[in-house]
Amino acid sequence: MTRGLELLTVGRVGVDFYAEEPHASFTEARRFQKSVGGSPTNVAVAAARLGLRAAVFTKVGNDGLGAYVRHALAEDFGVDTRFVGMHRTLQTPIVVAAMDPPEDPQFVFYRQPRAPDSTILLDEIDLNVVRSVPVLWISAGALAVEPSRGTTRTLLAERGRRRHTILDLDYRPSFWTSADEARREIGATIDAVTAAVGNRAECEVAVGTSDPDAAADALLGRGVELAVVKLGGDGVLVAAAGERRVIEPVHVDVVSALGAGDAFGGALCHGLLRGKSPFEAVEFANAAGALVASRLLCADAMPSEAEVRQLMETSGARR
Repeated sequence: MTRGLELLTVGRVGVDFYAEEPHASFTEARRFQKSVGGSPTNVAVAAARLGLRAAVFTKVGNDGLGAYVRHALAEDFGVDTRFVGMHRTLQTPIVVAAMDPPEDPQFVFYRQPRAPDSTILLDEIDLNVVRSVPVLWISAGALAVEPSRGTTRTLLAERGRRRHTILDLDYRPSFWTSADEARREIGATIDAVTAAVGNRAECEVAVGTSDPDAAADALLGRGVELAVVKLGGDGVLVAAAGERRVIEPVHVDVVSALGAGDAFGGALCHGLLRGKSPFEAVEFANAAGALVASRLLCADAMPSEAEVRQLMETSGARR
């Protein structure tokens, strides 16, 4: 890509296999579809689909699935892959998901003995990009193990809490040795970012409370400029200095809830970089997430801006 990057995401990548049959358990499901996966990678895909120049700092295995990921990111989704490394011996991880139920799918991570994305190193990234990119999006999963944890902390130190340094509180218990470890590592990272995004359970891990307003207060009290607390079917609490508001959800028929949060993240970055207020950006992000929830896959399902605007018009959401 010849133009400067607008978004760099950091964290995991893999390949997802989604059961096509709704309400079918792993025992019952027979047909699966393949897609690029990994939350921060999908955030980059979502942002690229909306027109941002996006890259992801991650690593795949030296295998067929790794080749598929790199090809799909570059050729199908328009994501800059210069910082997608390749581990010589570890395998590209997979996630298998059953839509049982679609609103809360069941999934299994295969990341053993460890995932390549947990081995990202400082000499695999351009620190000038980290310092200068308009949005740096960090997934909390990148803090779960070394050397990814140390690398990510150094990236944040180099960034110097520049505006639009965003922490996705993204908490997957299976990635951590204990909830206490996650609470310590994720919580400490809040002091290095300007925005934090997470649901109520993730906020409880990060700041010790699942109460939306109390969580927002705790995040703002740590110097975060923007706190976004997802409330599920009740919408999203958006809190900035001096103002907060609950943004109403956009209702759709849910096919798979997986990936909706990643679409939300990419769309949030799009809105912030296009000069929208945090509240307008979240309204747009809500619609993007709803569209992906109405579709089966994650990366392949990320919507265009025109699709998001159309849903906002037909649903009555503000623009």
